[in-house]
Amino acid sequence: MLPVMFKNSWFPTVFEDFLNNDFMPRANTTAPAVNVREDEKAYTMEVAAPGIKKEFCRVSINDEGNLSVAIENKFEHKESEKKHHYLRREFSYSNYEQCYSLPEDVDKDNIEAKVEDGILTVTLPRVQKEEKKLSRNITIG
Repeated sequence: MLPVMFKNSWFPTVFEDFLNNDFMPRANTTAPAVNVREDEKAYTMEVAAPGIKKEFCRVSINDEGNLSVAIENKFEHKESEKKHHYLRREFSYSNYEQCYSLPEDVDKDNIEAKVEDGILTVTLPRVQKEEKKLSRNITIG
């Protein structure tokens, strides 16, 4: 015989009443999609940023040596309909900031970033290790 599970209806309500009030407004945020690919020369990070200009993007290395990516979206849409003399304005402000731990083989001095076609692309070049030759002549003494 399976045990009977009772749904306790007061438990979620207590937390919803506590968390959903004017003191703690509900956050409605989404993080952009991020693709990361690698090859023998670099890691490439692509952050979806549709409609974002490069002036609203910031890429930096923080004090801990992590990559910090910040995007501030300021979008204002005005639509005017002359027939009814109606003006509609919509404002949308959203900010995104994320820190990423970098692999040890990233050349932090040569990181590059660009915004093109709604994608923030960050190129993280790898440090090129010099391979030492193992073959050598050994002197016989």
